[in-house]
Amino acid sequence: MFKVNFYGKMLHPRGAPVPPSLPLQEVHVSKEIIGKISVASKMMWCSAAVDVLFLMDGSHSVGKGSFERSKHFAITVCDALDINPRKVRVGAIQFSSAPRLEFPLDAFSTQQEVKAEIKRMVFKGGRTETSLALKYLLRKGFPGGRNASVPQVLIIITDGRSQGHVALPAKQLKLRGVTVFTVGIRFPRWEELHSLASEPREWHVLMAEQVEDAANGLFSTLSGSAICTTASPDCKVQPHPCERKTLETVRELAGLAPCWRGSRSADAVLAALCPFSSWKRVFFTHPTTCYRTTCPGPCDSQPCQNGGTCVPEAPDRYRCLCPPAFGGEANCALNLSLKCRVDVLFLLASSADTSPEGFQRAKAFVERFVRAALTGDSRARVGVARYGAELTVAVPVGEYQDVPDLVRSLDSLPFDGGATLTGRALRQAAERGFGSAPGTGLDRPRRAVVLMTEARSQDEVAGPAGFARARELLLLGMGSEDVRAELEVITGGPERVLTYTGPQDLFDQIPKLQGKLCNRPRPGCQAQSLDLVFMLDASVSVGPENFAQMQSFVRSCALRFDVNPDVTQIGLVVYGGRVQTAFGLDAHLSRAAVLRALSQAPYLGGVGSAGTALLHIYDKVMTVQGGARPGVPKAVVVVTGGSGVEDAAVPAQKLRDNGVSVLVVGVGPVLREALRRLAGPRDALIHVATYAELSHHQDALIEWMCREAKQPVNLCKPSPCMNEGTCVLHNGSYRCECQGGWEGPHCENRALRGDALKARGSSREPAGGQPLRPSRLGLPRRRGPPGR
Repeated sequence: MFKVNFYGKMLHPRGAPVPPSLPLQEVHVSKEIIGKISVASKMMWCSAAVDVLFLMDGSHSVGKGSFERSKHFAITVCDALDINPRKVRVGAIQFSSAPRLEFPLDAFSTQQEVKAEIKRMVFKGGRTETSLALKYLLRKGFPGGRNASVPQVLIIITDGRSQGHVALPAKQLKLRGVTVFTVGIRFPRWEELHSLASEPREWHVLMAEQVEDAANGLFSTLSGSAICTTASPDCKVQPHPCERKTLETVRELAGLAPCWRGSRSADAVLAALCPFSSWKRVFFTHPTTCYRTTCPGPCDSQPCQNGGTCVPEAPDRYRCLCPPAFGGEANCALNLSLKCRVDVLFLLASSADTSPEGFQRAKAFVERFVRAALTGDSRARVGVARYGAELTVAVPVGEYQDVPDLVRSLDSLPFDGGATLTGRALRQAAERGFGSAPGTGLDRPRRAVVLMTEARSQDEVAGPAGFARARELLLLGMGSEDVRAELEVITGGPERVLTYTGPQDLFDQIPKLQGKLCNRPRPGCQAQSLDLVFMLDASVSVGPENFAQMQSFVRSCALRFDVNPDVTQIGLVVYGGRVQTAFGLDAHLSRAAVLRALSQAPYLGGVGSAGTALLHIYDKVMTVQGGARPGVPKAVVVVTGGSGVEDAAVPAQKLRDNGVSVLVVGVGPVLREALRRLAGPRDALIHVATYAELSHHQDALIEWMCREAKQPVNLCKPSPCMNEGTCVLHNGSYRCECQGGWEGPHCENRALRGDALKARGSSREPAGGQPLRPSRLGLPRRRGPPGR
């Protein structure tokens, strides 16, 4: 039984060979089963007394490339054979016009020697005389073999296009007890391969192009016939539907065309319509059954919990791709440790409408949460307050010795009763619930209030809730379905509310609360225009390893911006023993190009001066000539270990006076006073304890940069005018008044006319008052990183 698929376009039968667009043998199973077949082929091992002889087709119809694939298949089979004189012996014969013994079975006694000799085999070329090779074996037997005292396995690797009759010599070999496997190569003729192979043919016909599948099929047959045991007892051989394809050249009638024939008359010819044919490459498809061994996989027992995805990595090893909140434990077990840096104040309703039972449920929830979330590596701190008519802070945020101390304070918290004044409690929690926040400005951790109540408030809540959110507090609500609407008003949306129906349902909300506390939206300002320069300390005080961590940090920040000449431009300056512009603002026009350039930034060493580097940015980088755009917000981010910043405060202020924002990221266990001065009067300082913790402060840095991108700009700061031209604001735009001898919108061109020197200067106003890119200004755009 077969079906015919036409392949490609018409070709002459002697034309160039057509590569297969589809595999010539397909096992119709799932990807999971295909993976198991591949894994099982690597686990197989045959250690028995058996003689294995490879009979390899080296004719022109196979070709040199397919012959190399035949060798690869033979080597793969040898990987699973225990080759030694007492166990498996291996030999090889190459045939084409005549058979040639490559090496007998007793020539080599180790797997490495056999594989090396197969690799050294040289393609012969010639006709496909398979029958001569089989008759050679009938006359001489297996060269170097042990005759019939051990099982004999013949593996014929061929395209099945023999130029002689093969059925009779193949039958005679099989009658002598030789087990014959046929392995197709290139575009095999499956009918001939079936006539060569032992019975049952489905077990003994394979395809060398799919090496692991063919090796699995071969050893599955060997184990099934008790020639050798090849897999663990848990593995089993199963039938699978598959199909094989043969590519043949067929001739078909293409149509009729006028032709001229001779006639008996000397002065006449006969015209007629003559048939003409064309040649096509045709796939003949043969449905069959393939027998393959599969072994239990490491993921069969579904070891990944809580919706995790199991990914096998080895026969006995796997890894789990876990959803959020489950990634820290083996097999995606519940992991509630708060890895994010957050201060959490639990605000528990303790009014008469809540009831003592409801208050006890809330306390039990908080106790279970802190025991799970505040593990040794947690960066979170917790506080507890209760409210009725007044707010009582029982445990200030972070003011406890350890988790048992926090739990003892929670257990001793009594029920209060009284009115339910939720609005008043929210305002008081925003004012005094967190005490004095650690750090300053951007260094402050995220702060959250978790309100737990089962009673509606007796006072107004919208105003106090807005007051709390305006103080950058994250409000989360937990309660019964009866108070959902009020909690949504307080928190600002349904996504910040968790409701429950009973005690167990309440405890089931712990993972969801953990996710809401830590999953904050990633800040970014994709649509905001910004000229951004990173200034990295590459001095000896930082060292190459820490400098590499700086590079990684800056790359992560760059991923959050839309880098192109119309939105965000990024430049990089490094300083150490000298100051170097790694690349200017207009050097790289895409995010990918910026990321590559950041990876190639040089570490300089030497003693650095942050002040000199800031002056370099002022003079050479944040200028129109350096690629800066008029009317676009500008910012410099200084990442330093703190050494060499003593002279930087004045240059930093000079940049700020010129319309350029400066943020300082200071790394080190101690915040130096010089860094505070460098940050200036505005709170533009992020203090990081170690270089490894830079990534924890990425969001704060992005938020600062996005705020700066929204600041109003002065079109004349920094001045877009070149060659000492003067920038003058005019009707929402600007113009440049040029010095003598210069002209152009930005005084970029020398005046060539004789009367140009008579004028004090020439001025032209950019049309429409729109910020112009350097390419629009008539300025040359550099394509590579400028030198210093």
